[in-house]
Amino acid sequence: MAKPPLTRPQYLEEFGPTLHYTPPHGFKTVDEYDDIVDTHCCFCGQQCGIKLKVKDNAVVGFEPRYDFPFNRGKLCPKGIKRYLQGSHPDRLLYPMRRTEQGYQRISWDEALSETVSKIQEIQAKYGRDSFAMLSGVSLSNEKSYLVGKFARLALQTANLDYNGRLCMVSAGAGNKKAYGIDRASNHWEDITKAKVIFIIGTNIAECFPITTDYIWRARDNGAKVIYADPRMVPMARTADLFLPLRVGSDSALLMSMLHVIIRDGLTDEAFIAAHTLGFDDVREAVKDATPEWAAQITGIPAAKIEQAARWYGEAETGMILHARGLEHQTKGVDNVVSCANLALATGKIGREGCGHSTITGQGNGQGGREQGHKCDQLPGNRDITNPEHRAYICDVWGVSDEELPGKGLSAQEILNAIHAGEIKGLLSLCFNPLVSLPDANFNREALDKLEHYTVIDFFLSETAQHADIVLPGSLHEEDEGTSTSGEGRVIKINAPVTPPGEAKRDWEILLDIAGRLGRGKYFPFRNTEEIFNEMRVASRGGTADYSGITWDKIVANQGVFWPCPQTTERGRTTKNPAELDTAHPGTPRLYEGGVFYFPDGKARFNPVKWRESAEVVDDEYPVWFTTGRVVSQYLSGSQTRRIGPLVDQFPHPKLEVHPRMAQQLGIRTDDWVTIQTRRGQVIIQANVVNTIRPDTVFMAYHWGGKESANLLTQRALDPVSKIPEFKVSACRVRLATPEEQAEGQRVKALSAVTEKGIPAGYGLDARRQELKR
Repeated sequence: MAKPPLTRPQYLEEFGPTLHYTPPHGFKTVDEYDDIVDTHCCFCGQQCGIKLKVKDNAVVGFEPRYDFPFNRGKLCPKGIKRYLQGSHPDRLLYPMRRTEQGYQRISWDEALSETVSKIQEIQAKYGRDSFAMLSGVSLSNEKSYLVGKFARLALQTANLDYNGRLCMVSAGAGNKKAYGIDRASNHWEDITKAKVIFIIGTNIAECFPITTDYIWRARDNGAKVIYADPRMVPMARTADLFLPLRVGSDSALLMSMLHVIIRDGLTDEAFIAAHTLGFDDVREAVKDATPEWAAQITGIPAAKIEQAARWYGEAETGMILHARGLEHQTKGVDNVVSCANLALATGKIGREGCGHSTITGQGNGQGGREQGHKCDQLPGNRDITNPEHRAYICDVWGVSDEELPGKGLSAQEILNAIHAGEIKGLLSLCFNPLVSLPDANFNREALDKLEHYTVIDFFLSETAQHADIVLPGSLHEEDEGTSTSGEGRVIKINAPVTPPGEAKRDWEILLDIAGRLGRGKYFPFRNTEEIFNEMRVASRGGTADYSGITWDKIVANQGVFWPCPQTTERGRTTKNPAELDTAHPGTPRLYEGGVFYFPDGKARFNPVKWRESAEVVDDEYPVWFTTGRVVSQYLSGSQTRRIGPLVDQFPHPKLEVHPRMAQQLGIRTDDWVTIQTRRGQVIIQANVVNTIRPDTVFMAYHWGGKESANLLTQRALDPVSKIPEFKVSACRVRLATPEEQAEGQRVKALSAVTEKGIPAGYGLDARRQELKR
């Protein structure tokens, strides 16, 4: 009988920490390797350059890439340890089917045949839109493009969305409303040229650590840093001005800052007149938004609001940076356009050291939101409801308008429809909604109502444990393609290894399903470069125009910034990517010369009216609850919770509580506490810190099961972007009872075993039931 795979504690004890577990290849020391391959980190939107060491088709180590201009050899803890994930014994190596005895190994033919049969059966009975697809933006550009085409032409469903719906969509919608295009305004080198940097709603040091270097360099050049956040996150501790605003009050702060800038004559009237429309409406909207008014809402002293406004308004150059704290709200789009209003009113946009940029969260959060795997989008960041946009893509794909589905449901709306019995089947790839979507109990109920669920993944995530068929897909380092960083730089991903066991590349799986559905003629691709080249044609003329980019050009230039259109009439009507002109150098800085992406070239001011969040504190739930990340974990933790050193750095979530609240409740650090909202409760250990507002508690969201922060969050959506309000909920906190403390300890022990390594397929149903119990 073969020995079962060793768990991480066993192999560390037996072989020591210098050895790396790489099933099924055995143990290899990280100092021995056959090849070293240039590629990029698989995690956040910074997409840092990295070299991966390879031995016997396994990644066994890494070296920094000093030649890549973004990170110049620097890596965060996740980047340093990312190479370890492929060796985890949970890695899926063969297809599986759920049975009453748990998951059992089956052949690829059985798995794909059953999947296709269920798709056809459900759609024949309930209609094509009764089968949905969910995907993610850790996928490459090529796979993102393929997913959009696959869902619409192979599954023939409108109901496709992606986990970028939980990340960048408020920024995307706000950017398009203000500037006509959805991308960070500047390459990151421009940050170093700013004289004031206004950071709001982002924990840069933990979520985007390499960006910290750019801000330090700006400070070395004399820049002031203004930081607004409910928590004094690491970078805020050294800010020149810290604004500890109440969660959900961002737009009040931003409106008041604009009020002061207008009142004190700090606007750039020449820029406004020449390059914008709608300023009078915004001027009217903020006329009563005094610092005293905003102080009552935000909790920030009026004098500090005035100081922030003057520093930003008076500076010669300035950058605004924000991320999910600003955007994970039912008024996320309002918050983003409020930032745009500040940049436009002061003319701090479109020139060196001046810009307004969202910091992209997920690995390909920028590129993934451009290639057409959103419910409302077609390739090139086109609008699926726009007749001209539809006609162009129909021509590229060789279908009629009647054959191209329309706008479908967003991610949370898909789960709502599953719960309501309106969607009966699901295919997912690179998405773990049971951990990452709000109101996890509701979503668990929804998944259990599906008549069929097939998942493509490389680990059996919490969501995948609800699947009927599991198809083993590919890791980042096992496929070739491109990604687009948060700067808008299109970069090349190389594949140092191939998928282990019977696992396949994700795009190969999708092409096989399409062929079995009788739709293979639309997917003639033999490799991912062919997918990229069709994507170039499909993007041509869209706001996210990649038509002037080739893989060779990316490699030669260490990346190419889009938009990169063809520069001549050559290839204007061709579907042949070889005929596209590639002379354009790319666009590191948008809006130069005050030219924006509207037909008239002018930016738009957008008036905002203050409104409260969907849920506010009251006598029953008197404490504000908010969520976020920690430096050693990534998104739903499906990958990073399987990398031992990252688990050791932050093994479990804790609830951050201010000392004043802790004293009132009799709580000390490491005490077990119970936090409750209207959706559920979590039993968790406390971390008493003086770096959070006294009226607010914080919990990181990277864990599943009973440690999931999203057991507590709400499903309220921004009306424009459909992003859930992760960052604002009302809760109550108390010391746990002895029985609850025992339950918390049991869950903690169980999740620790799960993270350290349980072989795939081993007692998964039992594990799932135990986690639910």
